Order: sequence, then C-alpha cells, then structure tokens
Amino acid sequence: MRLAVVSPFVDRRHGTERALAELLERLARDYGCEIHLYAQRVEGLELIDLQSARSAKSGFIFWHKVPSIPGPHVAQFIAWIFLNGFLRKWSASFGRVSFDLVLSPGINCLHPDVVIVHALFHRLQELAREEEEDPALQGGFFRRLHRRVYYVLLARLERRIYTDETVSLVAVSRRTAGLLRNYFHREGVCVIPNGVDTEHFTAPTRLARRAEARQRRSLRADDFVLLLIGNDWRVKGLPTILKAMAAFPGLPLRLLVVGNDAAERFRASARKLGIEQRCLWEPPRPDVLDFYAAADVYVSPSREDSFGLPVAEAMACGLPVITSVFAGVAEFIHDGVDGFVVRDPCDAKTLAQLIERLQADLALRHNLGEEAAKTILQWNWNRNAAAVWELLRVIDAKRASSDS
Repeated sequence: MRLAVVSPFVDRRHGTERALAELLERLARDYGCEIHLYAQRVEGLELIDLQSARSAKSGFIFWHKVPSIPGPHVAQFIAWIFLNGFLRKWSASFGRVSFDLVLSPGINCLHPDVVIVHALFHRLQELAREEEEDPALQGGFFRRLHRRVYYVLLARLERRIYTDETVSLVAVSRRTAGLLRNYFHREGVCVIPNGVDTEHFTAPTRLARRAEARQRRSLRADDFVLLLIGNDWRVKGLPTILKAMAAFPGLPLRLLVVGNDAAERFRASARKLGIEQRCLWEPPRPDVLDFYAAADVYVSPSREDSFGLPVAEAMACGLPVITSVFAGVAEFIHDGVDGFVVRDPCDAKTLAQLIERLQADLALRHNLGEEAAKTILQWNWNRNAAAVWELLRVIDAKRASSDS
C-alpha cells in the first residue's frame, strides 16, 4: 500500500509526533507500506533516498520536504496547508506518484482519507474562552488574540473535515471518540489507543539511570521530584500543580517541567507562590527516558488530553502517576491501584493531598508503579500498528470497490 502521510514534523521529542514515528516505522517495516512523508522536519526515522525508493521492493519511508516560512503561527499554518497540498499534487502530476490513501495525524491537509484524531480544537477553544474569563490565567493581549484566531481557524477546518462522512476518523481514546460524536455527530468512530515502547520504557532501565539523571540536575537524595511533560502547560494542569506544591512549603518537593511553552508566565506564578527555586524548566529532547529517570512521580491533572502518552510511558517505567478524568489514558488506569485519577483538574487541595501521601509512603509508590507497569504492557506499538494497518486495508478495499 502506498500512503501519503502529512505532518509538519516527526520526531521523538514530543508525544504526538513520537506516536506517529512509531506507527510509520512499523507500517513500513512490518507491513511493507510505501510511505511518502510530507513534512517540514523529520528526526529519528530511517529514511530512504529517491533512487533507492524507485527500486525498492519492500516498505520504506521517503521524505518530501515541505518548505516552512517565518512569522506568526497562524501564518505558518496557512502556508503549511497550501504548500503540502501543492507538493502532493506536484508528486502526482510530475513524479507520477499515486497514493492509495492520504493519512493525516490531526488537521494537516484539506482532503485526507484518514485522520488520526489526537487533539480537538473545538474543546481547546472552549478552554481558551474559560481562561479569558479568569484574570489569573490571562496572558498578554497579542498572545490571546493570536491563539483565538488560530483556534477559530482550526475549529472551522475540523468542522469542514470531521463532518465529511467520506473521511475515516480514528480516535486515540474513547473520550476522543465521544467528543467527535458530540461536536460533529460522527458515530462509530474507530478507537485505536496509542502504544508504548515497553522494551525501552521499563522500571529497571529507569532505575539504572536514576542517579546520573538526578545528579546532572543537582537533585538531592531526599528531593521528591514531580514531572510534567507537554507543550500546553496550562491545559496540562501546571497551574494546579504549582498551587499544590505551595501548600506544603516544608516538604522537599521539586518540579521538573519539560516542553515548549511561554515559561515566563508560569515562572511568575511560581515566584508569587514562593516556589520558583524548586522548579526546573527544560526543553524536550529525544531521550525522554532521562526525564522519567529523574522523577519520583508523574503529575498531569490535564484539563484536556486526547490520550496522554507521557502518562503511559511513565507507567511503563514503574512510576506512580496522577492524571485527570479528562485524559484519554485515564480509561486504562484503575484509580488507587495503578495510578490516581482526579475528577477536578483544578482541585489543587486534592492534588496536594495525593502528592503528600505519595511522598510519605514509599511502599505505596512501589506498589502503584509495579501495578502500572503491568497494566501498560498490553498497550504496545506493535498492537497499535496492527490495528491501524487492518483499518487501512478495510478503507482501501472499500474505496477500490466503490471506484470499480
């Protein structure tokens, strides 16, 4: 099967992009798919050159580099939509490359055949409106204006694409499937959860790297380290985490925040709460395991998260986790057995109590982590790729029969 896959970038640094990399790797290697990847940047994938692609007899990944432009994110996105569509038409017209299906992780092109839905901007738009009503959460005027325009644009594209019954939708969780039903009246959406590399993310590997990971960050032996990974820290629950930390000034709590976001706004909040010196801020990196190795608990009381890959990876590493009912991964967590699931992501008091309980009880942390690692074993990337491949075969067969 020949697939056109459209994604601005693919790497191992970010959850959604890491999920796509794992899927494409297996579709090419295990199922012989010819994957033509239209992206601006690609890291961490084994790519093939044009000459080898023309003579290849098995699956491969070939990168069609899409140009990027500087400027505001809205302008970059509009240019991205136009340029990736133009390059795909160029490939079809002059490169004589026809595709069986066009696969897009999210809203990345105007005419996809299959969309893997990992975020819903209709829902993020609602959260942004709530933020604008709360002075404590508001950012600068231009930042709010830019985000409002961006969300309006993406929400309109969602309405256009997700209501089209000819476009097959794949949700990464039952929660996401429910939102697709509520917003766009799409019934029977296929649910294929993300996976975890359960050979790479393991408790023994994490523990073996713990001392070095903590020493490099100047963490003391008695520091109790909370970890949060993600790009939209407000939605991931960082304001609630900061308030929960401030509730226990006497505990040796440290917070490691990883991602790309406007850190200064959150630093200012930490400063007001008197915990700025207890927070570490780091950019994402391909070696994600290094972050889990430094931590004692993964904390993400998300206000919205279609899945929450870092939560699942932390569980595979044997870390106790705290997330919220608004994260898709919560469907796989048994509250109090292999993790904690809070009902209100803004409830700093309940979160603080859970953190205090975990910090004081080593046996509880061990038991939660051990059960978490067992739970997540069944959710590996091979299972994910097999489910996606079977779905692609069914969609392709239906298209072929309707065309004949």
